[in-house]
Amino acid sequence: MRIGKQDKAFTAIATSDEHAITVRGNDLCNDLIGKIDFTDYFWLLVTGKRPDDKQRLVTNACLVAIAEHGLVPSVQAARMTLAAAPEAWQGAMSAGLLGMGSVVAGSSEAAGRYLADILEKSRGSGRDIEDVCRETLLELKAARRKVPGLGHPQHSAGDPRANALLTLADDNGVSGDHVRTLRLLGELAPAIMDRPLPINVSGAIPALMLDAGWPLEALKGVPLLARAAGLVAHLYEESQRSIGFIMSHEADKAIGYDGAKSDAPGKSGS
Repeated sequence: MRIGKQDKAFTAIATSDEHAITVRGNDLCNDLIGKIDFTDYFWLLVTGKRPDDKQRLVTNACLVAIAEHGLVPSVQAARMTLAAAPEAWQGAMSAGLLGMGSVVAGSSEAAGRYLADILEKSRGSGRDIEDVCRETLLELKAARRKVPGLGHPQHSAGDPRANALLTLADDNGVSGDHVRTLRLLGELAPAIMDRPLPINVSGAIPALMLDAGWPLEALKGVPLLARAAGLVAHLYEESQRSIGFIMSHEADKAIGYDGAKSDAPGKSGS
């Protein structure tokens, strides 16, 4: 059964023959291995072009900022999977990456699309960017939705990672329309939403990456790649001194049962 269009059966990423492996027009062995660092290679693989100095700086900074996030659910899922199946690193890695959605890590993509949407509305209508920001914030408030890229449960006075990234962007001439839009949201949102809403790292990362020229459609790949590195660290530690079953036991103790009770002697409902 054929599904979807059957034309354009091409890839521009890589090819190989009996003599060479070609990646984005470069000979893998002669042009890339030992001659390009991984951040440059990541940019080249995704965009087809090598990054300039600013793009490399921004990408490195964003990857470092988001690689490690403590024992969040995705990390716990990975560590508990490895504890239960110590031979299955690939399964544990998958468990961790599959847990990166709209709340953890995937929020960078949502924030990036929000910033891009605001800019598109402003440019398309000729309206002032501040007016569009205010309008979208009021819409989010009416819908009782969170503001993508703003707010943090722990860093209510300001996310230090976001502050460091924004300073880096300013100091290196990277800050552009996306950073400006994010800052406008950060200025307007607390009064409109009536609560502290500092710019968070999930807002800073897409603002910097988009201003540096990274494609919107590939934004989610940035935190995914970064967290993969963090997961390797957690899984290695898990293999050396396991806490997976400890976390599982503590969760079992922390969660109460409020379902139907049993009348059988010796059971939980007796």
